[in-house]
Parts: sequence; structure tokens; C-alpha cells
Amino acid sequence: MTRTIRFLVYPDFQILDAAGPLSAFEAANGAAPGAYTLQLVSRDGGLVASSGGIRLATEAMDDAPDADTLIVVGGDGVYPATGCAATVDFVARSGARLRRVASVCSGAFLLATAGLLDGRRATTHWQRTPAFAKRFPQVKLEADRIFIRDGKVWTSAGISAGIDLALALIADDLGEAAARHAARQLVVYYRRPGGQSQFSELAELQPPDGRFAALLDHIRSHLDERLDVDALAEKACMSPRHFSRRFTAEVGVSPARAVERLRVEAAAAQLESGGASVQEVARRCGFGDPERMRRAFVKLLGVPPSARRRATWCAATRSPSARGHSGARRSASRAGCDRACGHHRAGNLWRRRMEIEPPSLSRSRCHGRYPGESARHQLVEPRRSHAPVSRSARHGGAGVRTRSR
Repeated sequence: MTRTIRFLVYPDFQILDAAGPLSAFEAANGAAPGAYTLQLVSRDGGLVASSGGIRLATEAMDDAPDADTLIVVGGDGVYPATGCAATVDFVARSGARLRRVASVCSGAFLLATAGLLDGRRATTHWQRTPAFAKRFPQVKLEADRIFIRDGKVWTSAGISAGIDLALALIADDLGEAAARHAARQLVVYYRRPGGQSQFSELAELQPPDGRFAALLDHIRSHLDERLDVDALAEKACMSPRHFSRRFTAEVGVSPARAVERLRVEAAAAQLESGGASVQEVARRCGFGDPERMRRAFVKLLGVPPSARRRATWCAATRSPSARGHSGARRSASRAGCDRACGHHRAGNLWRRRMEIEPPSLSRSRCHGRYPGESARHQLVEPRRSHAPVSRSARHGGAGVRTRSR
């Protein structure tokens, strides 16, 4: 089955918003020959100049053959494009007719103008979010996301995030293996989850002169190794005391805090993408055990690791495409989402606690709750027996269950 991916451009579009996803779909054809055909369309067809002056040959949008997916690219020219009735009408008709519509960067402005984002979750380039939120209050804007899927509508952040969006679309069509093949061909990280922040901790930590850039790259590539001050000072060819002082002055945080932030960022991305258990993610990212990772998450993000995975899972199950068309499937999805959010029996809550803490620690805290968790999510050990309980235990005794004699 061949799918036609149609890209809508306009004068002053951003070239990478088009070229990045185009290259990803082209690379996917290497894993699944003939999977995609690619179209570039514009209002009138012909050569269309990007904001950088590069001109691309396009077909007139009304003359192009039918497609599977429409991707609206971004750029400074999107503002005049939202005022073009023909372009807006074309996007609206595509949203009603095609299997899937998407936007890269400020292309979300065109989708929103066409009414395709009303009541939906969406994202765009972080720099354009204030203007977007003011202009389209009916859209549930999530400003700091790589990409978002809400039913048949996909939106992504700016510039390079279009590649992440394309890889996600490829995985949705052809499976993870084809998307990985495309990522390898493009020599890009496979693949940032949609819920990941648009900002990288590594970029935020880089000092202006780049003195510790190589060291920060080393830290991010070896999170599962020993990364204390002594080890990092040796890598930087400095004494531990001098290294700690210089690193803190130039990067703005201590070496230990920088390592912690990079580990939390990597762990959050792995949890949101799914696949690995909490214990495995804690090991891969150098926390050693889930409890240390939980404490770091609560300190830096305000929520435990389970909440990041739970939020991603709930968003997926609540989207129209995940719920499906049958009432039974909708009910099952809603029930699964409710379970993930904590609206289920104490026995299941206890089992979830056991996944993120060692048994000894879990039992010692079975009547407490984690920092950052609401009382609704308080975890209580389920009763393990239906044996009668003594009167002293029922009326404020030590809480130890005993058999009546």
C-alpha cells in the first residue's frame, strides 16, 4: 500500500520544516520500498520561495491528486497564509477528507484558522506560543512539547521537531522498525517522545564559551557510569576542588546537580516512550534504584516517575483514535485510563507501589504517601486475609491483624 504525503507550502515558509520530514519519509522508503509518495503543493503551484530564498517546485493545491496525509509547514509566511481564504478552505477540506492532517512549527496557525484544532490538544514553536494562545483560546495549547497527537490531527514544535513528527507518523504507519531505519539514515536520535520538553537540559547547561561542552556530552552519553566529582575532575584534567569551583561558576550549577538534571531528562524521555520498566530506566540512567530516581523526579519535576508514564498513557487512551469506534473498546480504554490514574482498588495500588520501591521500603511506608502525590493517590496495603480481626485491632490497637481466639 502506497501512502501519499502532501506538504503545503507558501511564500516565506521555513525550508527545514519541509525538508526534514520529506527526508524522513524518503528514508522510510528504504525500509519499505514504495511505502510513500511525496507531494509539494501551494495555492497556485510553480516555484515558491522559502524564507531563506531557496525555491521549491510545487503543484497547484486544487490540481494535485488525492492524498493520505496533509502536512502544513511553518514559517514567517504563515500569517499572510491564514488570511488567504482559498488556502484556509483547502486545509479545512483536507481535514474533513483525508485520513490524517499535521503541522510543523507555526503551521499550526493554519490548522487552527481552519477550525481543525478546536477543542484539541496542540503545540507549536515555543516562541510563537503567546501569539497562538491569544489568537486561538479554543485550542488546548501545550507549549513545551515536541509533538502532540489528538485523534487524526498531529502538531509539532518548530524546525527539527518536524523530523520527530515524521518518525512518529512512520512508526504509526509501518511500525517501529521502519522508523528506526529512517532515523539511522538521517543520523538522528530515535526518537524524542512527543511529551518531551522542547528544551534540552544539555543545551541549557552549556556555558557561553563551551569550555565544558565535551564533558557535558560525555556525561549524557555515560549516564549509567560513575559520575562523581572525582571521576569528572579526572576527565577534565583538573583537581576535584578546582574542577568543582570552575564548573559551578561557568555552568551555573554544581557537577552533581548537572548530572542529576541530565539523568532526570533522559529517564523522563524513556518513561514517556514506554517499553522499559521503571527499574530498568533507573539502571540505564545511573540512579541505581527506583527510589533514588523517584526522589530526583519529585525534587526537579514535582511528580514521581510513574506520573510521567501515566500522563502519557492517559493522553493516548483518551484520544479518539485510541478509543476506537465501538462502545466496548471505548469502555475498555476509559477503564484502563482510570486504572492508570489511580481510580482502582487498593490491591492494584499496592502492586504499583511495589513496582517503584523495594518491598521493605514499600511495607514501611504503606500508610504514607509520596511527596507530590495527592491524598487520592495514597497507597494502602490491601487486606491479605478474610480472617476475623480482634477487637483491639479494630479499635485503635497497634494495627496488627490477629485471629480471634
